[in-house]
Amino acid sequence: MIYKDFKGIKLSALGLGCMRLPIIGEDTGNIDKEKTAEMIDYAMKNGINYYDTAWPYHNQQSELVVGEILKNYPRDSFCLSSKFPGFNEENFKKAPEIFERQLEKCQVEYFDFYLLHNVNEGNVDWFLNKDFGVVEYLLEQKKAGRIRHLGFSCHGQLGVLERTLDAYPELEFCQIQLNWLDWKLQRANEKVELLNSRNVPVWVMEPVRGGKLVDIGEEYEKQLKAFRPDESNPAWALRFVNGIPGVTMILSGMSNMDQLKENIKTFSEDKPLSEEERAALLSITDEMMKKNTLPCTACRYCVEENECPMGLDIPRIMAIYNEMMYNNGGTSAPRYIGSLPDDKKPSACIGCGGCASVCPQGLDIPGMMQDFTVKYAGFYDK
Repeated sequence: MIYKDFKGIKLSALGLGCMRLPIIGEDTGNIDKEKTAEMIDYAMKNGINYYDTAWPYHNQQSELVVGEILKNYPRDSFCLSSKFPGFNEENFKKAPEIFERQLEKCQVEYFDFYLLHNVNEGNVDWFLNKDFGVVEYLLEQKKAGRIRHLGFSCHGQLGVLERTLDAYPELEFCQIQLNWLDWKLQRANEKVELLNSRNVPVWVMEPVRGGKLVDIGEEYEKQLKAFRPDESNPAWALRFVNGIPGVTMILSGMSNMDQLKENIKTFSEDKPLSEEERAALLSITDEMMKKNTLPCTACRYCVEENECPMGLDIPRIMAIYNEMMYNNGGTSAPRYIGSLPDDKKPSACIGCGGCASVCPQGLDIPGMMQDFTVKYAGFYDK
């Protein structure tokens, strides 16, 4: 197992995400405890020492099951992570109650790692609201030794990440969605750059994009096999993120023993991608994105060489448009667009064409704004 240092702690580079545990039937809350116990035992015996759960996972059953299983191992043999559920404003009024319940469910006296969960455009103001005082309460728990290390996971855009870091420099690590597709599609590279500039270690979620980077198509798989004939697609994805500066923890939500064994095998030796191999992966990203996205290079000519009369953040809107189109919907668009005032949304575009006139790619930006407005309504206003 590859290990990385975090403030003197020897962490397995691969962590077991407990959001996609094996289940019985179709009910995600009905976790198969026997199979999960077998997976955790195999993980423990093969070097994984980081286990990541959260309040909502598996209909609030993940913490219970993971805690029940891990209590059979010495407390100092594993690191347990959970998160404050920031998806509901009501939760911010009862942070102490939730935190105490989480410790009880996990059958531990402290969390090695604890996160503000899913900070995004829709809830960042709640997290930063001193009247709620959630972060202040959690910092008190850290001082009391009930949280060893406090961080946050961020599904928001770069501005949300920056606001959170500015407000709470005490946060010790940040978990982001990071994989070779989202390096460009979600501009994860910008988030990594910001975190590295602040010396904040990077925790990775969705390294294989919920399994979507496992089956990438015969055409692209053939390109990768030319470099590494025996390397699996998941291994390519894991090695890509493991080679990014600042990455300390890579979480994978493994659902069965085969996935667990394959990923542990990948992390049994460090085989970093060469620059040529990384370039090949990112060229595949470009090809995949061409199918239903606009080839924006984020040069920012549209806002720096042209003054939008409506003051729209055109590059960011286009990035969200591309992600919405690629994912045939998704969650980023409603979070971001929903956070904007009406006069800053794509629908506010007056079609003057100034942005398009300076675009080096020749993109029809006003047409994109109009299409975004129509497609957004089709995806979300139902």
